[in-house]
Amino acid sequence: MPAEAEPHERTVMCWPTRGDLYGELMGEARRAHAEVARTISAFEPVTMIAATGEGEGAADECGGTVEVVELPIDDSWFRDTGPIYVTGAGGRRVALDWSFNSWGEKFAPWARDAAVARRWAERHGDEVRPVPMVLEGGAIGVDGAGTLVTTEQCLLHPNRNPSMSRREIQGVLQEELGVSAVVWLPHGLALDADTDGHVDNVAAFTRPGHLLVQGCTDVDEDDWLRCNVNERSARGAVDGRGQPIEVAVVPVLPYVEVLGRRVSVPYLNHYVANGLVVVPVCGHPADDDMLALIALAYPDREVIGLDVGAVLGYGGGGIHCITQQVPVRPT
Repeated sequence: MPAEAEPHERTVMCWPTRGDLYGELMGEARRAHAEVARTISAFEPVTMIAATGEGEGAADECGGTVEVVELPIDDSWFRDTGPIYVTGAGGRRVALDWSFNSWGEKFAPWARDAAVARRWAERHGDEVRPVPMVLEGGAIGVDGAGTLVTTEQCLLHPNRNPSMSRREIQGVLQEELGVSAVVWLPHGLALDADTDGHVDNVAAFTRPGHLLVQGCTDVDEDDWLRCNVNERSARGAVDGRGQPIEVAVVPVLPYVEVLGRRVSVPYLNHYVANGLVVVPVCGHPADDDMLALIALAYPDREVIGLDVGAVLGYGGGGIHCITQQVPVRPT
């Protein structure tokens, strides 16, 4: 599996369509998706998948720089419902179609989302290989050099693969994604109940062997301990090359209240595109400092903060959750 920072052919997203997820904020959520898509489209091609009959409205809002196609979908989290791409010799690119059960059967219906990885990949002309294990893309991150990071809280949750042991789950990840080392962080974020602790809220590889982790400076928050334990776990791990993992911390974790619901807005839920890192922000006083810190980890990319973190957090995710990269075919 190529690292996210390796060259992309395009980015794929899904247009918000589940009315009961955003409620009265649906319009704001769609504006946020359109802003993210337009921002990325200045750096690489973007395709927006809209539910059947909603393509025209999505195209009007996204503008002419974003391609819109219609496919049956239930929800808008393509990081989790879309294919995970792996590449090989001879220009081979394969779309892995993992089993999807709506984050432990939380949000019905999900049959169309369970089929969208295959439908997208076939439409795009990619080879598809089904993998009979429940996995969402937001539950893993790779450095492209043999190392994968995940959380025990999510992958070992009994609502995903209850008949599989940790060793069996790790074996499938290694076989399918071509990694030799798996870094198991204990925790996701305290308020991340929807995904049971996805790793893309707490950790991201910026280059081989270098892991950026989300911190929390407020000792009164549950995440202060969770993030501290994750950081120490990462510092004790080795990568796929047998080297100690280098760890850097983004120390601030913002919280906001949206329609009476408290949500976290982790800077780590950012997306790396060609020449770009797009980061969710929410008007926190530390936004500029954290963007500058993230920029140090990606010196060859423009770092842009978009004030969409609150509404996406209300929906249950962030910028990384709504995007999925299609890597270029190897030569």
